[in-house]
Amino acid sequence: MDTPSRHFSAEQRRAETVQAVVQLAAEQNPGDISTTAIARQMGVTQGALFRHFPSKDAILEAVMDWVAEHLLARVDNAAAGCDSPLAALEAIFMAHVGFVTEHPGVPRMLFGELQRPGMTLPKKIAQKLLSHYSQRLRQRLQAGIEQGELDAGLDIAAASVAFIGALQGLVMQALIAGDPARIRSAAPGVFALYRRGIARSI
Repeated sequence: MDTPSRHFSAEQRRAETVQAVVQLAAEQNPGDISTTAIARQMGVTQGALFRHFPSKDAILEAVMDWVAEHLLARVDNAAAGCDSPLAALEAIFMAHVGFVTEHPGVPRMLFGELQRPGMTLPKKIAQKLLSHYSQRLRQRLQAGIEQGELDAGLDIAAASVAFIGALQGLVMQALIAGDPARIRSAAPGVFALYRRGIARSI
């Protein structure tokens, strides 16, 4: 139930709803998260929840928007302070790992949305996120080739896919093991192997 001491603006309530869903997704199957569970997590009624979102899909859309905005901002900030494309790629990799470690419910939601039949709006946002993310990688990879850090014959599209695949592999193994924190310890070694595959031979 709403309490008199909790008077939030519409924007604050929407942000709180997003965080509640991200937290619940870390604890249970995202597909099983109901509006009742979300309201309970927030300590409000379903009626209060629906004053800010017309449907569950609208909530999922807001969550996916939040993920896209914050993940891309995280990797952009990490790469901005690097003095080379290869260092930027490593910074992006580690920043992504950090984001997943802090929000283990996010990859579970992403995987779940991409497996849903049909083209839902949350799924479109997830696909758009992947497109923007891949574009950032391809730009760094191209810059690495031009600056002589990476192999001149590098297949940029394949290298981008391999980068994302390495992250997804780490995430899947951590989810299976039920230990998201293990991603941090494994990430440096995985990126070292990736770097060896794309770097220019000396």
